Amino acid sequence: MTIAISDMRLETKRLLIRPYDERDFMESFHLMQDPALFAYLHMNVMTIEEYRGLFDWLTDSYQTPIDAPFKYSFAVRRWSDDALLGWCGVGELDFSAPDKELYYLIGREHWGSGYATEAASALAAYAFEVIGLGRLHAKADPRNSASRKVLEKVGFRFGRVLEGLSGDDADCNGEWMYAMTRDQLRGGELADARE
Repeated sequence: MTIAISDMRLETKRLLIRPYDERDFMESFHLMQDPALFAYLHMNVMTIEEYRGLFDWLTDSYQTPIDAPFKYSFAVRRWSDDALLGWCGVGELDFSAPDKELYYLIGREHWGSGYATEAASALAAYAFEVIGLGRLHAKADPRNSASRKVLEKVGFRFGRVLEGLSGDDADCNGEWMYAMTRDQLRGGELADARE
């Protein structure tokens, strides 16, 4: 079966998760202007030119087949008003290829509403059921208790503290690494995955 990531569409009770398209650019850029979002991430606020480069890379990545090293990020929107809440993604764990990781970000005004858990559960189910992954990884800064709780609610289990990484990956030293198999996924029934 050939999976067309560019056609992916996940529907949950409150969320629509789908590939970015050009209509998302400005709204996504504005979301990423909040420095508080990067307290535990290895990125910073970008200029519009820098973000354009990242956005184009994200949309181009949907052409990468699942049997090649991939990194896919998707827009997370709320059904009730079509607001862009953040993003979630799955892709190559850079320092541990070919392992795959799950990642997400929700805008600060939407924290505490369960959106990260809902999006992460749906995308994990998609990664297992449609992409066919056998295991997913995720990492979190130990100071980010909210993100650690999301991972645990989804079904990830703590594995180890990252150490000994160098080069571009050195910033990950000290982060907590989690893993999950399909059998450990909690509440991630795939409501709708159209391809």
